[in-house]
Amino acid sequence: MQRIPDAIQLTDLDSNALADLYAYPGGPDDSWLRVNFVSSIDGAVTGPGGVSGALGTPADKRVFHLLRELCDVVLVGAGTVRAENYGGAQTDPGLRRELFARGIGGHAEGDPPPIAIVTASAALDPDHRVITTARTPTLILTTAAAPAQRVRALADAGAEVIEIGDEVIAPPAVPEVLAARGLRRMLCEGGPQLFGSLAGAGAVDELCLTTAPLLVGGTARRISVSHEEFGMRMTPAHVLLDPDGTMLTRWVRA
Repeated sequence: MQRIPDAIQLTDLDSNALADLYAYPGGPDDSWLRVNFVSSIDGAVTGPGGVSGALGTPADKRVFHLLRELCDVVLVGAGTVRAENYGGAQTDPGLRRELFARGIGGHAEGDPPPIAIVTASAALDPDHRVITTARTPTLILTTAAAPAQRVRALADAGAEVIEIGDEVIAPPAVPEVLAARGLRRMLCEGGPQLFGSLAGAGAVDELCLTTAPLLVGGTARRISVSHEEFGMRMTPAHVLLDPDGTMLTRWVRA
């Protein structure tokens, strides 16, 4: 019988202890795809206003920023980029170097992780702030069928365009292409369709899920959406509790 780990009070953890809990397993040459989501108690992936940010609590924001400090790349779907008004990742160079020296994540030179955006049709405004505010060039993961004019405009704006399919993007190809570029410690921030496609293809190694102390109701989606059902058994790695009721869990593939 699987045992749920004892809950840890988030307020008992300093920055180093929290980073150790979320350390990437293995070494820098080992690929690992982590997914991070927040949902309400009743399973809504968005809060009032239709964005996930409305569910954010101080505890969730603390872990959200830590996960970005630890990763090599932030993977996200174009719809989420537009809905959440993404910008380039803003990380702490000193912390990134420290995490790298400890062997648990980060970057040797302290550079921020690039945002890698999945969009089969390259449907993104080249003036979007996810490109214009990026300190590390944004990656556009698209297909050979994407309109050449869009691709050229994104490249001219400073993004790096990578073709990984003819007309569709096969989910397993996404982590494979990133890992081949040395971006092995991956952090996917959604949305639900991208998460569902990656999980359905067996490409997800871990889920970090924050449950916000809020009931939403309405018609909000779940964190994972896919065309077909799949059964991926997960094992709980840790459970963190914050005094405001936020619960942060980490699940790894069994």
